[in-house]
Amino acid sequence: MTEGWLQDEYLVLFDEQEIKEMTERYGVARFVTGYEGLGLRGWDDFILRDKEGNLFKLPTLPLSLEYLEPFSMVIEQNKIERDERFSGKVKWYVQPLIFGGDPQSEENMQWINFEQHAGAVQWWNQKYLEVKNA
Repeated sequence: MTEGWLQDEYLVLFDEQEIKEMTERYGVARFVTGYEGLGLRGWDDFILRDKEGNLFKLPTLPLSLEYLEPFSMVIEQNKIERDERFSGKVKWYVQPLIFGGDPQSEENMQWINFEQHAGAVQWWNQKYLEVKNA
């Protein structure tokens, strides 16, 4: 895994051998079939790749194809600047924005590890589907 700043963006890029594991851990294939997770952009978006190799960004919540957008940022891994303050951490909104959480509230933001993040992403996406389909 490579983490750090590339220009103004904080990126988390999964190594080639991590892609399948992280795609499964985050439930990407469960919520949006035909894509694999390559990493995170700014903690709030997945970087995805389709079977043809095209890149996309998609919010971690909701993981819904209606929010899928092309991703065209040129990623030069050798230019990513590591930042120890954020290494191994993901910014997460306790009350997700799609459920009315306040992005400005410090009480609504916490730093969690990748395992916790994957669990939160799956749990909240399941809740999103339940509410959407109710």
